[in-house]
Amino acid sequence: MCSIAGAEEGELVERLVQRTEHRGGSSSLERMEDLCLGHVLHSIVGEVSQPLENEGLISANCEIYNWKELRERYGLEAENDAELLLKMLDRKGLDALQEIDGIYAFAYLKDQELVIARDVTGVNPVWYSKEPFVFCSEKQALEKDEIECRELHPRRILKYNIETSEISFENREFFEIDVEERKSIDERAEEIKELFLKSVEKRVPEEEDVALLFSGGVDSTMVAAALQELGVGFTAYTAGIQYGNIDPPRDVEWAEEIADEMDIDLEVHESNLEEVEESLREITDWISSSSTVKNGVALPFHLSLQQTDEKVVMSGLGSEQLYAGYHRQQGYLNKECLSGLRGIFERDLYRDNVISLRNGCELRVPFLDHSLIEHALTIPEDYKVSEEYRKFVLRTAAEKLGVPEKVVWRNKTAAQYGSNFDKAINRLAKNNSFDHKQKYLNSLRDKSNNRLVALTSGGKDSNAALYRMKRRNNKISCLLTLRSENKDSYMFDSKKERKDLEWQSEQLNIPLIIQETKGQKEEELEIDISA
Repeated sequence: MCSIAGAEEGELVERLVQRTEHRGGSSSLERMEDLCLGHVLHSIVGEVSQPLENEGLISANCEIYNWKELRERYGLEAENDAELLLKMLDRKGLDALQEIDGIYAFAYLKDQELVIARDVTGVNPVWYSKEPFVFCSEKQALEKDEIECRELHPRRILKYNIETSEISFENREFFEIDVEERKSIDERAEEIKELFLKSVEKRVPEEEDVALLFSGGVDSTMVAAALQELGVGFTAYTAGIQYGNIDPPRDVEWAEEIADEMDIDLEVHESNLEEVEESLREITDWISSSSTVKNGVALPFHLSLQQTDEKVVMSGLGSEQLYAGYHRQQGYLNKECLSGLRGIFERDLYRDNVISLRNGCELRVPFLDHSLIEHALTIPEDYKVSEEYRKFVLRTAAEKLGVPEKVVWRNKTAAQYGSNFDKAINRLAKNNSFDHKQKYLNSLRDKSNNRLVALTSGGKDSNAALYRMKRRNNKISCLLTLRSENKDSYMFDSKKERKDLEWQSEQLNIPLIIQETKGQKEEELEIDISA
C-alpha cells in the first residue's frame, strides 16, 4: 500500500507527502498548471515510480490480484498492477473497475477531469476537502494544516473539474442479499473452505513470507491453517499486558497454546503501562480518533507488529460481518451482516490500514474477498447462528480446514479485553486523575474526532445521544429538528414547542436548523434537508 495526495497548491502536496512517508520508501510529485499530484511508494509488485502517465495520469494505492490475467486478456504492456490499472482506465473508463479484483484508492486525471475512487469495501482510504480542494490517504496529514476533511465513501466516486473547480459524485452499487436454494451446512462449509483458501492464496506476495495477527481465535487460526495448507511461510504475532495483580492476558496464553499445538512460529510482545501510554499518544494522532474501542483494538495490533520484517500482514477482520458474529446482530441477520459490511470502512478498516503502514506492513483481509462476501450473503440465516453458537457455518468450515476443535467452538473475546489493554487504559485514566477512560483519551488529542449533525426532538433520548457524542470528543456542528405537520407521525416527534428547542440551542451554543415535513408515512423519510 502506498499514499496518494493532490491539490492545486504544490507546497501543500509536498507537506502531505512528507507526513505520509511512513507509507512507503520513496516519494514523487507531478506538478501541472492547475493541479499537483503526489505519491509515496510502498512496492510489493515491481518498483515503478508514480504518478504514471499514458493517455491519462494516475496516482494509485492499489493491490490488484488479477492484474496479470487482465494484462494478458487485453494485450496490455504493464510492469505492475498500478500501470495495468492506468491502462484499463484509459481503455474502458470507470467500467474497468467492474473487472478489477483487488483493493485500491486512486486519483486518475484525463481530459481536465480528476476522478478519485476506492474499492467498494473501503480497505484503502482517501480523505478529501472541498474548500480548498485537496485529498490524501490519511486524515492526520490534512489535520496538521487545519483542513477539515471527510472520508470519501467507498460507494461514491468523486469527480473534480479542473477548469471549473466543481465537484460531483457518482454512486456505485454494493453487494446484495441473494439467499440461494438450501444446501446442507456441510456443503456450505466446504464452499467457504475452498473460497477462503483461494482468497488467502491471492493475497500472498510472490516469494515473500507474511505476518499474521494471531489471537488463537477461530478467525486468525483459520488464516494460519490456510497459510499452512498453502505452504506459505509466516510468523504469527500477538501482544498483551500484565501489571499489578491482574491476571495474565487470556489471548496471549491461548495463542501460545494453539501455536504450540499447530507448530506456528509465534512472537509475543509483553507490554507495560509506560509503553501503552506512549503508544496511545501516537495512535490517537495516527488514526485521528480518541475512540476507546478504536484505540483499544489498535494497541495490540500496533504492539504486535513492532518487530516485524514482513511487508504484508494478514488479519482475520471481516468474519463477524459476514457470518453474524456479533451479539448485537439480531433478527434479520443477513440485513445486519450487510449493514456491518457497509460500515466496516469507517469503523475498522481505516484504523487497521494506518496501524499496518506505521509498522511497515501492507494490510491483507482475506475475509473481505468479493467472492466470499457474495457467497456469505447467499447463506440462510439459521446456518449462521445456531442455538449455541454464532458463526456456526464458518466454524464448521474452520474444522474442515484443520483448525483444532477447541478453537473452532471457543467463544469470541474482543482484542482489547483478551489482551488486557482495555484494563491498561482504565488504569492510566485513574493514574492521570480522570474518572473515565474516554476523558483520558480525549486529553491526548487536541482535535475533535468527527463533525456531526445532531438530529433532535428536544426530548431526553436525543439529548442523551447528543451528550454521549460530545463526550466521545465529537464536534456537534448544528442541531437539526424535523417538524411534522402530522402530529401522529411515527418517525418524527414534534411535541416540543419551538421556543423550547431554540432555548436548548442557545444554552448549548449550537446552531439550530428546523425543517418542515408533512409526516406522511414512508414519504417523510425522503425529505430533502440539503438546504
